[in-house]
Amino acid sequence: MGIQKTRNAVQGVMALVLLYEGYQFYLFSRHFKTLGEAPFVPRPPAVEAFLPISALVSLKSWISLGIFDTVHPAGLVIFIAIMGTALFFQRPFCAWLCPVGLLAEGFWKAGKRALGKNPRMPKAADHALMAVKYLILFFFLWVILIKMPGEATFAFANAPYNKVVDVKMLDFWIEPSSAVIKATIVIVALSIVFKNFWCRYLCPYGALLGMLGRFAPLRVKRHESECIHCSLCTKNCPGFIDVENCDTVTSVDCIKCLTCIEKCPKPEALDIRAGKHIVKPLHLAALFLALFFLIIIIAKLTGHWHSSVAYEEYAVLIPQADFFSH
Repeated sequence: MGIQKTRNAVQGVMALVLLYEGYQFYLFSRHFKTLGEAPFVPRPPAVEAFLPISALVSLKSWISLGIFDTVHPAGLVIFIAIMGTALFFQRPFCAWLCPVGLLAEGFWKAGKRALGKNPRMPKAADHALMAVKYLILFFFLWVILIKMPGEATFAFANAPYNKVVDVKMLDFWIEPSSAVIKATIVIVALSIVFKNFWCRYLCPYGALLGMLGRFAPLRVKRHESECIHCSLCTKNCPGFIDVENCDTVTSVDCIKCLTCIEKCPKPEALDIRAGKHIVKPLHLAALFLALFFLIIIIAKLTGHWHSSVAYEEYAVLIPQADFFSH
């Protein structure tokens, strides 16, 4: 199996796991919303992966007060795992695990089949739109990490709103407003036309990982003496990186999808290196996945995975979830 088929298979399995976890969480929520009439299903901690803002608040609380979140510990663990792997590998999470990345790739590939190609955004518009995700990121970093006192982050993490924020997120997508539906349609339409529209222009998570990835030792390197300048690496890069003219790929847009390496007809021209050490493409993916899941396994073994919120508290809070706000 080639690199891209392997990558898509890993992403697909992760997407199926998260869909299953999401359905389990729906059943968990439904039990409390029906006041116990629907069967009880244990709450799956993995749904906390979709609470990055809550995780950022919990991270600030942990740094400031030394208190690890007990309300959404899995969310904080997953957040740490994603950031930790970025420090070593750049952004393989976006290419190998992120279900939104899988959707985005499916949209632009469908658009390419239907339209014949995916046009490039005009350069001025491309640069202007790329700033949006960084503005969103810096807003949250400023408000939470800089302005929000440690005591306030602890209070937020343990407030009723945060205890049911996952339920409110579920309701947000199950019963979306007309504005949300329209915005989703627009983003999907743009994602069909332009490659990775959401990831390139709007995703603050990707912006954060790109910045952390600047410190990553593992990089795609090009060897001029072996390169035949066929341009296939540049033409096939989903991040529009000019790989053909790089000595080392340092761009924040590199998600380690490894398309450039797979498309290169001269195997000696592109490789992955940490210093002088060469790492095979699928070995890099295996190392990334091993580190990511090792962090989660350690969290489970040390009791930092399951929420401490009791059944009785959920029974009171979830039926009133609509009344809580931040």
